[in-house]
Amino acid sequence: MEWIWPAACGLLAAALAYHLRQLYLLRRWLERGDTPDPPRSHGAWDHLHALLARSRRESARREAGLAESLARWRAAARALPDGVVILDADRIEWCNDTAALHLEIDPARDAGTPITHLVRIPEFAEYLERGDHARPIQVEPPHAGGGRVLSLQVVSYGEDQRLVLTRDVTQFRKMEQVRREFVANVSHELRTPLTVVTGFLEALREEPDPQAARRYIDLMAEQSRRMLRLVEDLLTLSALESSPPPPMEEPIEMRSLLERLGAEARALSGGKHRIEIASEEGVDLLGSEKELSSAFGNLVSNAIRYTPEGGVVRLAWRRTPGGAEFDVEDSGIGIAPEHLPRLTERFYRVDRGRSRDTGGTGLGLAIVKHALGRHGATLDVASTPGKGSRFSARFSGPRLRDQAAPPAR
Repeated sequence: MEWIWPAACGLLAAALAYHLRQLYLLRRWLERGDTPDPPRSHGAWDHLHALLARSRRESARREAGLAESLARWRAAARALPDGVVILDADRIEWCNDTAALHLEIDPARDAGTPITHLVRIPEFAEYLERGDHARPIQVEPPHAGGGRVLSLQVVSYGEDQRLVLTRDVTQFRKMEQVRREFVANVSHELRTPLTVVTGFLEALREEPDPQAARRYIDLMAEQSRRMLRLVEDLLTLSALESSPPPPMEEPIEMRSLLERLGAEARALSGGKHRIEIASEEGVDLLGSEKELSSAFGNLVSNAIRYTPEGGVVRLAWRRTPGGAEFDVEDSGIGIAPEHLPRLTERFYRVDRGRSRDTGGTGLGLAIVKHALGRHGATLDVASTPGKGSRFSARFSGPRLRDQAAPPAR
């Protein structure tokens, strides 16, 4: 019986060594992850290894899913037109490309840096510190030239975490400025004739001379027609801006349109100018004849009004390498170069006094620009003071129609 104890001790030592080796292999597998599969074993160890391997696979799947979701979220955030900055307290955790561009920060280099150390805009620092973020603020970043304006808003979430949302509102600011100027210009343009009409009405009450009264009435009628032209041009411009582009179903025969424009030019000129017309065969347009007739008519009437008696006004429709163009060329007073970029602005006039004398509303070229834009065309202006001007409406693309081809359906 003496051999039993040594044998038992040997078995116990072997079992202990086996379990210690299994613990060592398990710890190495857990710490190093040498292979995706756990170490081979038997019995309870094999069951434990299977449970741990299953748990690791499930954890890996969850991590992969979270990583994929995070990647999709970041890709979506990067694609946003607005900027997004994630802050932990006031330190940058992450930002998308738009915010990096707006605020000139680097998401990799500047992670962990307080945002106020990088975005040195006093109004933003005060806004961030104030705590009242119900409304965004608008700032002009010192690093951005050209009057760039950013809208910044802070959104709090979680525990001491915040989002900074950035948006470039430069264009909105310009549009608001244009709107205010437009309202002011309309008010000014209407106030002048209304003041004249009101003054003459007051004078008519106490005017005993019928001839003087007739003269007052004629002047009031002239101012009333001026207001009517202004209202009609405003309605035309509003319709052009708010309605969809005309369908490409209506063919416009350019030869007959030029003949009609030429007849209108001769009637407006009253024999004081030489009117020349040149129409090239082979190409017409698709679109709204009413809109283009109005646009071309504005160009023609401008040429007549600003060309002295005895001058020449030429109308031409011709094919070009890039498409086709309608030209109105005159031998009039011309336009100084500094005025050319602003000619199509609403109510912009090179000479305000002369424009009023000739009956202009200041909206004609704005109407031309919008009507041509609705037909995929552009307006090009070339002018030399004292020698004349050339206005060219250039067409290309699907609005052109070969006369031999049937109209598009």
